[in-house]
Amino acid sequence: MTQRAGTQVLVSVGSNIERERHIVEGIAALKELDANCRSSRVFEAVPVGFEGPNFYNLVVELHTDLTLEGIVAALREIESRWGRERDAVKFRDRTLDIDLLTYGDRVQAEGPTLPRKDVYKFAFTLWPLAELCPEQVIPGDTQTYEQAWNAFSDEQPLWPVSDFSV
Repeated sequence: MTQRAGTQVLVSVGSNIERERHIVEGIAALKELDANCRSSRVFEAVPVGFEGPNFYNLVVELHTDLTLEGIVAALREIESRWGRERDAVKFRDRTLDIDLLTYGDRVQAEGPTLPRKDVYKFAFTLWPLAELCPEQVIPGDTQTYEQAWNAFSDEQPLWPVSDFSV
């Protein structure tokens, strides 16, 4: 893989309200930050932590010259554009949910936590990461995304959406 300019940023993108529309709009907005961003396949997953319609999820890799604070603000602005309320209940339906998973090789315990704990916790995050960046070592770890996915043992229903690509 060719090295690209800027800091590599990995984000998860999800929606369970008008899923296709919001995923497409979210990717279009991320392309405003990096026209050459690339993404995993789209996966369908049951909600974790609450009852509701299934989610569409994927992971997007982009490169940016924005600072950590700048990329966090940009991602929040995209979510807000599509109706995300910052003070809303954590486990609920979402038009568009974009979470910063990694910012380069940065590792930190707070403000935001990097890498985000979702990398290890949710199949809908780890499988797309393993697909998109299989040989990349997880920041602050010794294993690759593919190795982490192969060792993942939680049973969380998840499957690729064969008729939807971004």
